[in-house]
Amino acid sequence: MRFKPRKNVYSSEDEARKAIVDILRKTEADVLVNYLPVGSEKNTLFYADCALEAKVAFVNAIPVFVSKLYGDKFKEAGLPVIGDDIKSQVGATIVHRVLTKLFEDRGEPVKRTYQINVGGNTDFLNMLSKERLESKRISKTQAVTSQMSDHQIPGDDVYIGPSDYIPWLNDRKICFLRIEAEQFGGVPMDLELRLSVEDSPNSAGVIMDAVRAAKVALDRKLSGPIIEASAYLAKSPVKQFDDAQAKKMLLEFAEV
Repeated sequence: MRFKPRKNVYSSEDEARKAIVDILRKTEADVLVNYLPVGSEKNTLFYADCALEAKVAFVNAIPVFVSKLYGDKFKEAGLPVIGDDIKSQVGATIVHRVLTKLFEDRGEPVKRTYQINVGGNTDFLNMLSKERLESKRISKTQAVTSQMSDHQIPGDDVYIGPSDYIPWLNDRKICFLRIEAEQFGGVPMDLELRLSVEDSPNSAGVIMDAVRAAKVALDRKLSGPIIEASAYLAKSPVKQFDDAQAKKMLLEFAEV
């Protein structure tokens, strides 16, 4: 049996880069969105290089820290970058962040917390490979612990991250969250929450806003990490803000 030649398979990285840059230029693309599998650091930086060469904005939806690693490169190239690691509309991380901030604002320091996530899509299947999880855990953990302004809890008392793949869940993602805190007088209290969402559409609405923001930044000739958009739309911006402040910054950015 003779197989037909596969298209878009290149013999070298340089050949692949040239082909991708040519496509971006021929299609007159404004924004390149990176949705590669979690853990694809080398591949993500490859596409970031393609965006720089093709002169297009870059939105990084996964937990590879492009804004920090390549922020200066995008600044020098006069191109905007938004990221890293897109938030969901109402997902595990944003709920965990808001609740953590609520506890802090109400004077109840968080002592211990965990966030366990299971799902049935290919993202969770991919994350069965433990070596791919390091950046994901870092991104999700920093997104939550950044809301603890007055204190930091020991690393062993925080567990946040994907936990297992359950095929029959399909695109459904289920989060189990627990926060243990201390009330007035040193009295312990705890909160437990279960959240179930369809994973893909939960991300899609936010990525649309990120693309719009990237195009606005491009038209305004802004460059480097766009913190006004990244702080509200991404888990790991170059600088963290609480969500109320981040939303205010994004709205002011949109209204200029």
